[in-house]
Amino acid sequence: MSKLFWIIFILLMLYTILPTILVRLFGLWMFKKKKSSSGIALTFDDGPDPEFTPILLDLLQKYQIKATFFVLGSKAEKYPHLILRIHQEGHLIGIHNYVHWANAFMTPNNVRRQLDYSVNVIENIIGIKPIFYRPPWGIINLFDLLLLKRFRLVLWSIMVGDWRSKGGKERIETQLLAKLKNNDVIVLHDSGQTFGADRNAPKYMLAALDDFLKICQHRGYLFLRIDTYMQLNHLAKQEPTRLLKRVLVYVWLKWEHLFHKLFNIHPIDVNNQIFYSRVRKYHGKTIHLANGEVISPGDKVVELHFNNEKLSQLIAESNTMVQLAVNMIRDVQRFLPQMTQYLHRHTEIKGIYGITMIHRGSKQLGFTVEELPKGLFNYFTLIYLRILLFVLHPNGRQRIDLKKGLLSPRIVAISVLELKRRYSADPELIAISEPVKQYQPQEA
Repeated sequence: MSKLFWIIFILLMLYTILPTILVRLFGLWMFKKKKSSSGIALTFDDGPDPEFTPILLDLLQKYQIKATFFVLGSKAEKYPHLILRIHQEGHLIGIHNYVHWANAFMTPNNVRRQLDYSVNVIENIIGIKPIFYRPPWGIINLFDLLLLKRFRLVLWSIMVGDWRSKGGKERIETQLLAKLKNNDVIVLHDSGQTFGADRNAPKYMLAALDDFLKICQHRGYLFLRIDTYMQLNHLAKQEPTRLLKRVLVYVWLKWEHLFHKLFNIHPIDVNNQIFYSRVRKYHGKTIHLANGEVISPGDKVVELHFNNEKLSQLIAESNTMVQLAVNMIRDVQRFLPQMTQYLHRHTEIKGIYGITMIHRGSKQLGFTVEELPKGLFNYFTLIYLRILLFVLHPNGRQRIDLKKGLLSPRIVAISVLELKRRYSADPELIAISEPVKQYQPQEA
């Protein structure tokens, strides 16, 4: 009997205990947490759940946060509309097995079948094959290491026992805030139907998460999807080879801070510094706006300048130029009502204008977009903006070479009257305003 016990123990040690220890304690062959401090990854396991997942998605939308969902293939098959909504709202979908069984108690073939079923279910719903995998309870077996050819294993750095109802939301919120650092991978659960979980536990998790995100937003924490988080980690590892780029960005931003001080350029909305601005007399050609108004030489205008430090951050967070455009449009939409309040106090201003190569989506927000007149100003502006793109974008040289014919400066302008009509908090002005169409970007 004793001999049989030791044989079983040794087999378990080799099959699951030792691989799990190497993964969980030493971080081998998997992704758990990065050393750089550029963001937090918020992840959710065990869903989708018809009761709690929609509430969670509403909450993430409220705070404009993108998260990662490690879903069970069986539940994805049962609730495809929730998988589709998760995907359409910009979240990342990974796999958490077909059912919530630990890999330690399954054969290698059974694990692979579970993953294959789950991949097929999700791919049939969203058209994308998931490549991120979190094994239930973080337990693996020896043969799971062969899965690294197909999947990226992802664990966590913060777990707060939110599958239990005991202690309510206060316990969950307190533990999250006590453990939080600016480079953590947080795991929470949007379903209470797995073994050992309380059915109503997600109710307390959601209440705690609402308060937690409110505090994080106030503190300026950035939340990232796991793919973006890992991409930034990969870039951080390449930092020694990017020293020149870092120096260029640092010098450029320091020069811009000096420029802003010299010419009295400052943010209007300190909580959303997507733009800097200054009030000045307009000296360019007459701009004929889409609503029939004009901005003429001598008119007072607000001259907008992108906050290139913020722009650099958005570029780093965006996987594609389409995602960058969407993120920028959202920041601009949040900025425009604040600009409108500012203009209510400065009645002498006729309009707003700026010069930029990033103008896609501006028309949907009410702006008029015109080409910059040919001449020396156009030539030097083009050079300046291309240098700026080269400095700020990680692949700036490639973007310039690839889009050389498309990267040309444009005048972007809107009248004060049109801005107030669209974005004023005045009920009378809102009543006569037309709804702004949601921007649907296309890849440049």
